[in-house]
Amino acid sequence: MQTHNPHMYQDDENRDQKKKTGNEKYSYYKMFGYFNRKFKINELGPPDDVIDVFKLYSKDESEMLPDGFLRFLIEFQGEERVTIQDVERFMVRVIDPARSDLTRCAFTVNDLFQYLLLDDINGPIKTEAHHDMTAPLQHYFIYTGHNSYLTGNQLSSDSSEKPIIKALQKGVRGIELDLWPSNTKDGINVLHGRTLTTPVTLHKCLKSIKEHAFEKSPYPVMITLEDHLTPSLQAKVAEMVTSTFGDMLYYPKESDKEQFPSPEALKNQIILSTKQPKEYLQSKNVDKERSSDDEPEDQRSNSDEAAAAATNEGCTVSNRDCTKEACSSTTQPLSKILGAGYEDNDDDSDDDDDDDDYIEDENYRPQKALEYKHLIAIRAYKPKNGTRNALRDDPGKAKRLSVSEQALEKAANDYGDEIVRFTQKYILRVFPKGTRVTSTNFKPLTAWMHGAQMVAFNMQGYGRSLWMMHGMFRSNGGCGYIRKPAFLMGRGPNDEVFDPKAELPVKKTLKVKVYMGDGWRLDFSQTHFDSYSPPDFYTKIYMAGVSADVAKKRTKVIGDDWTPVWNEEFTFPLTVPELALLGIVVQEYDVDSDDFAGQTCLPVAELRPGIRVVPLYNKKGEKYKYVKLLMRFSFV
Repeated sequence: MQTHNPHMYQDDENRDQKKKTGNEKYSYYKMFGYFNRKFKINELGPPDDVIDVFKLYSKDESEMLPDGFLRFLIEFQGEERVTIQDVERFMVRVIDPARSDLTRCAFTVNDLFQYLLLDDINGPIKTEAHHDMTAPLQHYFIYTGHNSYLTGNQLSSDSSEKPIIKALQKGVRGIELDLWPSNTKDGINVLHGRTLTTPVTLHKCLKSIKEHAFEKSPYPVMITLEDHLTPSLQAKVAEMVTSTFGDMLYYPKESDKEQFPSPEALKNQIILSTKQPKEYLQSKNVDKERSSDDEPEDQRSNSDEAAAAATNEGCTVSNRDCTKEACSSTTQPLSKILGAGYEDNDDDSDDDDDDDDYIEDENYRPQKALEYKHLIAIRAYKPKNGTRNALRDDPGKAKRLSVSEQALEKAANDYGDEIVRFTQKYILRVFPKGTRVTSTNFKPLTAWMHGAQMVAFNMQGYGRSLWMMHGMFRSNGGCGYIRKPAFLMGRGPNDEVFDPKAELPVKKTLKVKVYMGDGWRLDFSQTHFDSYSPPDFYTKIYMAGVSADVAKKRTKVIGDDWTPVWNEEFTFPLTVPELALLGIVVQEYDVDSDDFAGQTCLPVAELRPGIRVVPLYNKKGEKYKYVKLLMRFSFV
């Protein structure tokens, strides 16, 4: 965006000044406070392709009747299950009832054009859930957040229930909460431990989840808990969870040990996922109960808890110095908190493996902790002896494994087929590396290509990776669950699994035509892009997916025009269209640095053929009110 001396012009004089000469409209830009530059405003009209299809389905008449419009929707737009009643309803919505020439339900070419610009009816992808939701959970990609309570960066931002609410309203189904003791008796805070982030109470977070969990989607919300609590506080969590969620809370069943339930079976329910409390593991190796859970914390041994906390959170402070106070404080100097090689290892400690988590003799475990354990529907693990060892088959355990983005990348390069095999039976969660302190994100496609169900993202972050995440989960009506392609869940005749690196033939070719854009005059000020002239827009289109499918294209620059018309078509051969994402970014050309003017990302597998209106979003993923593109999608 260009910057200029504010004294060279007056803002109120530069607002969309228009003078009308005949049927033409102009906008005027003040130069140096003395001279006006005059630019014609081009009104948006139907492109030639729209005029041609209107002629075809109106049989060269001046009006298109409902039966012609119905044929257009079925044959040209590829609509399914549309009826004549639907058609008449659409037409009545578009036709101006005050029009003097209206004698019957019929479209002019301009009416058809206006219909095509309605994004709630004629958007690029389906708006309702349509995937089979009856398979076990590991068959789905799950919209997952990382440190869901943070409002900003990973080191010093505030913790709040507001980002959780926002994520749920966008369809996120995986919410992560880090649980730490508070300074008050029996208090539990949610915060990013051993940083300067401020806390929010667990009660606020749970209450917000209950109130907003199913506003966007009826499918289950999974709360992943990073637990740094004593047994007595774990018991407190159990009480809070059960009292807050009531019948919404899912209690694990014996059958869940072998196989996860389905999203359909878990509709409108909250499920908890975390590591099992150490007390259950230790109870197998002792002959009597530990001391009471209500024993004051200052009488408990600090050494074991400090070591466990260091393992859980990847603390860089040595075990000798990593006392409870050092590890949970949010007021330590930043250098002491982070250490020289700060790295956040996220949740799910390297707990001892347990061959039989369901202990038969309850005399060996505290009853309060038992209540907490029985709420854990999906048990979490982290690689203990390396990622490859953790990917082994473990019959009788329906589990969730968490690995960092670096571990996933290395495993994908060295033994990617083992990841795919693992994700056919278990759930794999991938979290951002700790050095992403500004809440950036990694590229998610490698994880998805290997079947990872939970790609945990900083939803408060920014950037192209987050746009990809938004785009992927526009699939299936934005419900937060996407059925994985069949090839990720199947085996070949020689027990082989999908290999993203394999050379594959082109399965289908996508043609994308960019007609025009509009809405910037309404969503931006007249001088937002250029103080002295209308903007110079161009569109970049890129394909993300397996390496063979990656491509970038761009239109020409349309100078000095708020309503650019490109009429350019691009072709994308695709070997794995099921995992391809179509990115669209509009930029305003500038000599120094191009300005952002809108973006969206669309799952190729969900694209609706035909002429479609494509709404654009800002850098944070928030939809503009008016900015849109008119495009055409076709598969050959």
